Amino acid sequence: MNFEVHRTIDADHPSLLGHFPGAPVVPGVVILDEIVAALTEWREDSRLTAIRAVKFLAPLKPEQPFSICFSVSKEGGGDVNFCCRMEDRVIVEGRLEVCSGTK
Repeated sequence: MNFEVHRTIDADHPSLLGHFPGAPVVPGVVILDEIVAALTEWREDSRLTAIRAVKFLAPLKPEQPFSICFSVSKEGGGDVNFCCRMEDRVIVEGRLEVCSGTK
């Protein structure tokens, strides 16, 4: 099962103020926040329990559109693979541990 969503971080996002003046780069934690929000869109009953792995491969600048893609190797498994792409380039990739339900 796969899911893809498109995002853009606005240039006026509060985290960009000091990250880095004159040449802003979207902080990794902001990208991770978007990944978790997209996970909730895809699987409303899922809850993130751990970030098993994450690699930031290229910087993301404000206003640059990117996509977040999720995939699972088997239905019902607790691990979800993700990657963020800017055009055809992977900028972030990793694996999340999720559980179903709100417990």
